[in-house]
Amino acid sequence: MKSNEMNDLSVEDLQKKSEELNQELFNLRFQLHTGHLENTARVPQVKKDIARVKTARTSGGESGRSLRNT
Repeated sequence: MKSNEMNDLSVEDLQKKSEELNQELFNLRFQLHTGHLENTARVPQVKKDIARVKTARTSGGESGRSLRNT
C-alpha cells in the first residue's frame, strides 16, 4: 500500500491496518526462523508498510493532512 493511500484512511482504519501488518510480520518472522518462508522479500516490504502506517497516524490522519496543505 502506498503512502498516499494511507493518508486517505481514517484513524480507526490505520489502527486496524497496523495490527494486521504487525501480525503478518510476526508470522513472517516465525516462518523465517522455522525455514518455511518462501518469499523472503516480503519481510522488508511489511516493515516499510508498518512505517508508512505509523507516519500516517502521527501526521494526524484527516486533520493532519489538512494542516500540511495550508
